[in-house]
Amino acid sequence: MRKKITVVGAGNVGATAAQRLAEKGLADIVLVDVVEGLPQGKALDLLESGPLVGSDALVTGANDYAPTAGSDLFVVTAGIARKPGMSRDDLLRTNTGIIKSVAEQIKKTSPNAIVIVVSNPLDAMCYVMQRATGFPRERVIGMAGVLDAARMRAFIAQELKVSVENVEAFVLGGHGDTMVPLPRYCTVSGIPLTEVLPAEKIQRIVQRTRDGGAEIVSLLKTGSAFYAPSAAAVEMAEAILLDRKKILPCSVLLKGEFGLKDVFIGVPVKLGAAGMEEIVPLKLNADEQGALNKSAEAVRELQKTTGI
Repeated sequence: MRKKITVVGAGNVGATAAQRLAEKGLADIVLVDVVEGLPQGKALDLLESGPLVGSDALVTGANDYAPTAGSDLFVVTAGIARKPGMSRDDLLRTNTGIIKSVAEQIKKTSPNAIVIVVSNPLDAMCYVMQRATGFPRERVIGMAGVLDAARMRAFIAQELKVSVENVEAFVLGGHGDTMVPLPRYCTVSGIPLTEVLPAEKIQRIVQRTRDGGAEIVSLLKTGSAFYAPSAAAVEMAEAILLDRKKILPCSVLLKGEFGLKDVFIGVPVKLGAAGMEEIVPLKLNADEQGALNKSAEAVRELQKTTGI
C-alpha cells in the first residue's frame, strides 16, 4: 500500500510542498486547509498534472481531517504571517492556537504519524505540537536548519563559483536571528571553508544566512519565501519515507544533548523511518557553544510565552 502524507495548510509553502511530494511520487497526498474550495482546487490541479510529470500519486483536498486518517507523515505549514502592527507575542499566541488545534486532530486521526513542523515561530511551534500531541520527541521534528544550511550553501557556491553539490554546511540553533551557522563545519569538496575563503567573506555569508528570510520578504513586499522552505521540508520527508538515515540539521527536543534540556533547537540528526533516530554530537568550541546557549535561551522564552 502506498504511503500517505498530509500537508496542513494550502498556502504557498504547503501547496508547493504538496507539488514537490506528488511529483516525486513518494506517497498519496492529502492537502488540508480551512478555506473552503482552496485545498480541493489545488489538489485537483496537482492530480491533473500527474500524467505530465509521470506521477501516479493520488492528491486530494479537504477542509476536515477525516481523509487524513492513517497518515504516515504530516507536513504542517498552517499559521498566519505577521501583519503590520502585530507584535511578535500576538503572532505567537495566534499561531499557538492554530497549531494546538492541528495537533489535536493529528493525535485523533493518525496517532502513529511523524510530524514535520514548518509553521513559525518554528521552534516554539514544535514545542506546542509535541506537548499537544504527546508524541515522543522522535516523531515531532522542525524544519529549520535544512533551510538555513541550504541558503548558506547557495551563498558559498555563488561566492566560489562552484556547484552547490560540492558544498556542505551546518546551521544550528533557533530558526531566527539567533541561529548559529558553523563555518568550521562547512566544506567544499571536503576542503574546509576556512581554507578557501578569507574570514571577512565568510562573515558576510554568515550574516546573509541569518538574514536569508528577511532579505526575501523585503524583496517580495507582500509575502515570504516558499520555494526553498518547501524543498527543505520535502528533503526531510523523503529521508523519513525512504528510510535514508540522512544526517540533517533539524529542530528537535533536547534532553541533555549539547548541554541543553527541554528546548526545541536545531542540531544535527539522523532521519529515517522512525523519524529522528539519533542526535549526532558535534564538538563545539567555546564561542560556538556560547552562541548555541544564547539561541536556546531565546527559544525558551518563546516556549514560555505559548503558555502550553
